[in-house]
Amino acid sequence: MELPLHLFCSGTMNIIIPKSKTKSTDICGVGKYYYIIRSDLGCYMKIGSINRGSDISVFSLHPACKNGDHYLGGEDGSFYIIKGNSYRKVTNLTIDSNAKVQSLHPNCQGGDHYFSTSDQFFIIFQEKGTFRRTTDMNTDSDAEEFKLHPDCRNGLYYWGLSNDCFFLKPVSEWGVEYYKCTDPSEDECIGVYSVHPDVLNFLPGGLTVTIGPSFGNWENIKATNDSNTPVTWQKKINKKVGYNKEQMSQITHNWKIDTSALIESGEHAKLILKLHLFFFGDSHVSTKKDSCNEMIEVEEQLIFELKPNESVYLWQ
Repeated sequence: MELPLHLFCSGTMNIIIPKSKTKSTDICGVGKYYYIIRSDLGCYMKIGSINRGSDISVFSLHPACKNGDHYLGGEDGSFYIIKGNSYRKVTNLTIDSNAKVQSLHPNCQGGDHYFSTSDQFFIIFQEKGTFRRTTDMNTDSDAEEFKLHPDCRNGLYYWGLSNDCFFLKPVSEWGVEYYKCTDPSEDECIGVYSVHPDVLNFLPGGLTVTIGPSFGNWENIKATNDSNTPVTWQKKINKKVGYNKEQMSQITHNWKIDTSALIESGEHAKLILKLHLFFFGDSHVSTKKDSCNEMIEVEEQLIFELKPNESVYLWQ
């Protein structure tokens, strides 16, 4: 993966990347467990409690179960993987067991979020502020459409478990929290809970919350060409590459990583860090040769040709 220039400079904000910006990442509930799917990592996390961070395990995703647009769980213990206008139903994401593929009914296509509770499927259309509820996504049986309550419209991720639905709220002064209700058309809040740091570390953008909004300080360097002829602008910068072992060891220390995942805890931490930087960094300079070894500082020469009356801004 080609990394951005500004390693360890992820801005000044704490932010969880929403599902709309992270293809093939989702949260769902099956049985008594919660699952966070990360196709970009090639694995998924199984969680006993998102709030307490209990009973956390990481497993590999079967190739046939990767790159879904949406993931949701069913009351029968199955997982539903929506890709395009069809869905795949399996009982295990690691071995793709009992797989069955069916088409999505036209009325069930194009949703922003999908989840299931009480043998019913919910399809969220955020821009419209509505959701569709049906007992079968293939036939659209017993379908009804409702308005989303305003307090339930701004979820970053939605999921269901048993008779309840949940959604992850944008980061606030209280950190990262999720909302629990029984009916997203009404403001029936059962509770608001914080997300445990061991779970946050697996979510896209979670490192901005658990480790800090910025691994370094932003510095604005500006150059302007006020002449009528092109000029060459040069600037030497110092950049940090690699990673801080002490901080990175904290990312996965409470995870039980199954042998099926085929990747060690330390390698998981490095991969998560790389993807985190991919989401937050700039990309003006290639760093594809950089490796995630222990953090060091190196000097790099930047050269730009400034056209007449053109300015360049460099944030590092």
